Amino acid sequence: MKPSVLIIYTGGTIGMINDPLTGELKSFDFNLIDEHVPELNRLNVDMTTISFSTPIDSSNMQPENWVEIGELIEANYSKFDGFVVLHGSDTMAYTGSALSFMFDGLRKPVIITGSQLPIGTIRTDGKENLITAIEIAASKDSSGEPIIQEVAIYFEYHLYRGNRSTKDSASNFQAIKSPNLTELAAAGVNIEYRHEILYRTTSTDLTVQKAFNKRVALIKLYPGIDFTIYKSVFDRAKVDGIVLETFGAGNAPKSADLEQLCSEFITEGGYILNITQCNTGKVQHGMYETSSLFDRIGVISGADMTAEAAVTKMMSVLANSDREDVSQCLSENLRGELTI
Repeated sequence: MKPSVLIIYTGGTIGMINDPLTGELKSFDFNLIDEHVPELNRLNVDMTTISFSTPIDSSNMQPENWVEIGELIEANYSKFDGFVVLHGSDTMAYTGSALSFMFDGLRKPVIITGSQLPIGTIRTDGKENLITAIEIAASKDSSGEPIIQEVAIYFEYHLYRGNRSTKDSASNFQAIKSPNLTELAAAGVNIEYRHEILYRTTSTDLTVQKAFNKRVALIKLYPGIDFTIYKSVFDRAKVDGIVLETFGAGNAPKSADLEQLCSEFITEGGYILNITQCNTGKVQHGMYETSSLFDRIGVISGADMTAEAAVTKMMSVLANSDREDVSQCLSENLRGELTI
């Protein structure tokens, strides 16, 4: 029996073709995908496609759209062996992270992919990305279990954990990278999986957490920053959680304003998550004096999480966890998003 894969088209460059009359890029009907990628007919996979009623540019992606994707997967979870989500690359890592936190107990592959060039252009990277993403979503091991049982991103011959990914280039075909976790698989002549790092859930049943708290802010520190400018961001009447992108191993400049703003925000029930703005490495509170204050006032270490993972995790945890569990959940490794 052929494995079955559901393809969900949300929008993005991969689903664009040139209008022969105007020369403009426009979305095409993904139900006719085999006309544009006839190679799909050679895959031993039963494919079904669903498109957003109005495909969107990924720059317009919102938590409501993550929920829409999640609900489509939930509604079809028992019918298909795997899922491929076609998505614009700009916010792909946010969606990969958000979906990972939505699904607890996921035991099937959800592979997100896209392209830098429209699938209708001669030099497109979209065909290979799509074909291999489908092949990965349909792949099973010798016992008949899906090889991938998590949300992952496939781009330019590499498969990455969704919540470990970030967009690295606006122009290169290798647009997505995973700074703190090596690839889950590499596609060459064969697809070579790194089985030792593949995520496996301990939950017995699939649950989908569909709520996201959008009262989350992201602040990137820089030399000379005037923290009083950001006073409104620390207003508990408007904001429930803040992600701080700090220097190096979690360091911040000595500032009475910063300490007061953070202390009052946490005292009033807010949560602050500290991540590094470096491409690799992790936050280690107390390694330097300039990060010690965070431990004193209750700022939570985000270890080696990406900004995309930190923001979406904060949104998800704030919306779906009991208040007494929020700090613990933010610091725990929930879906393979951080290294303890």
